[in-house]
Amino acid sequence: MRLTADGTTPIVRTVLVDALRTDDGYAFEPAKPLFLSAGDRIAFEGAGLFVTRADGARLTRAGHWSARCGTRI
Repeated sequence: MRLTADGTTPIVRTVLVDALRTDDGYAFEPAKPLFLSAGDRIAFEGAGLFVTRADGARLTRAGHWSARCGTRI
């Protein structure tokens, strides 16, 4: 599923995330799997991932960046 990490576009359905891959070959891997609910919004700021819940609560998620190589799916 393609997610837009611009901080304003809401997630349309609940998803379990183990990595968020970018179009330029990098991936953010949360320290533990992350459930995103419908209505949540995500954004990368600096080196971190921020989740804004539908109720307005803002969460920071620990993780790390890595470079991905190989065929894109």
